[in-house]
Amino acid sequence: MNFDDYQTKDFFDELIGSDGNPRSLSTPLIEQINSLSAKELRRLQKAAEVALYRQGITFSVYGDKKGTEKIIPFDIIPRVVPGDEWEIIDKGLKQRIKALNLFIDDIYNEKKILKDGIVPEDLILSSACYLKQCIGIKPPGGVWIHITGTDLVRDKDGKYYVLEDNLRCPSGISYVLQNRAIQKRTFPQAFAAMKVRPVSDYDNHLYNTLKNVAPKNCVGKPNIIVLTPGIYNSAYFEHAYLAQQMGVTLAEGSDLTVIDDCVMLRTTKGFEKVDVIYRRIDDEFIDPLAFRPDSLLGIPGIMQCYRKGNVTLANAPGTGIADDKAVYAYVPQIIKYYLGEDAIIPNVPTYLCGDEKQCEYVLKNLNSLVVKAVNLSGGYGMLIGSKSTPAERKEFAEKIKADPRNYIAQPTLCLSRTPTICGNQIEGRHVDLRPYILYGESIFVLPGGLTRVALTKGSLVVNSSQGGGSKDTWVMEDA
Repeated sequence: MNFDDYQTKDFFDELIGSDGNPRSLSTPLIEQINSLSAKELRRLQKAAEVALYRQGITFSVYGDKKGTEKIIPFDIIPRVVPGDEWEIIDKGLKQRIKALNLFIDDIYNEKKILKDGIVPEDLILSSACYLKQCIGIKPPGGVWIHITGTDLVRDKDGKYYVLEDNLRCPSGISYVLQNRAIQKRTFPQAFAAMKVRPVSDYDNHLYNTLKNVAPKNCVGKPNIIVLTPGIYNSAYFEHAYLAQQMGVTLAEGSDLTVIDDCVMLRTTKGFEKVDVIYRRIDDEFIDPLAFRPDSLLGIPGIMQCYRKGNVTLANAPGTGIADDKAVYAYVPQIIKYYLGEDAIIPNVPTYLCGDEKQCEYVLKNLNSLVVKAVNLSGGYGMLIGSKSTPAERKEFAEKIKADPRNYIAQPTLCLSRTPTICGNQIEGRHVDLRPYILYGESIFVLPGGLTRVALTKGSLVVNSSQGGGSKDTWVMEDA
């Protein structure tokens, strides 16, 4: 099992050039893989899978008849990112997060960007993610989006594009950290030779981010907790893992109560005031008095505590407005408006079905476009036109006509590929990249991120809920 018969075809490959030779920085890795027998490579792959299983690194797929708890598939051939490419990604993500934070703060307060006509007011007010309960709120430090996972893709031209922003409760960072721990043991010689930037200090950066956005009235060391919906949530392993790594309490809504407009944690010694909550509960469930009255996951009255500045919620409720895929189309204008700069990492060209002319184009070209519902994620509510049947296109056309505001469309990109172990051979599989960005006292981008891989041959859907897997991401010190 080696790279002798490996084909890049017409796609940009992350490890192998179009001439069939390893890209310069990946040479030590390719040489180590080529030095192994097929049996040894399969043994290393199996050992990695067993390690993940023993550590209980799982995710849940709701509605799967085969059972919900699964070990996320992991491929031991890492993705390699040159240092100079990463510098551009780093600057571009910091620019994007800074502008989006200003945008969210603006639309819940002064609404200048709407008054100036840069973003249509009806686009914001009609969004299911625009929360009237957040109007007038000023979060501690002016930070709304403390933790972000931004999805990047690379087209056949080798250029990076932002596919979507994840500003509510982005998940996956635990896989990044666990993948790296396993990967270092899998190809130790290549790892040492290639000067890979570390990711192991993420928990320290996360803790400091949360500490630096504590409320002004916090005295001494802030009491930080991770708020989870509980053991049946798809990312519960990650919630528990991050709480353990930071040395903070993992709590459910039933562990908390509100006393005198402060959030209090029930302990064996009595109540403790909570200053910062890293919440992994969606907006609509966090407070039954403010949002869904039937929610049993949240804490009644927590939004009042938050509005009064007595607790920090990370991420802030209401950040989902920038996750709306129709709002995504305006991010280049948002960056220009608040920062006076052009976007460093461009968007994928996007058609808004809420616009009559753009909708007409989309309906005529469904066979060549990717259509997405604006508020769904995980690969749900999506049509890949080139892979669809006439019946599926007809069904989506009816959905678009019934609710055009709820859909956007984009051209089908030739996502970059990277070598992946597939049975007894190495084949190219499509990938994307989710770097993680922390915003507290300053903005920090973890050098790496979650490379998600579409394990099904020819598939463009990388989501774990749709059968995708993951890889370690090696960001080099060198260009």
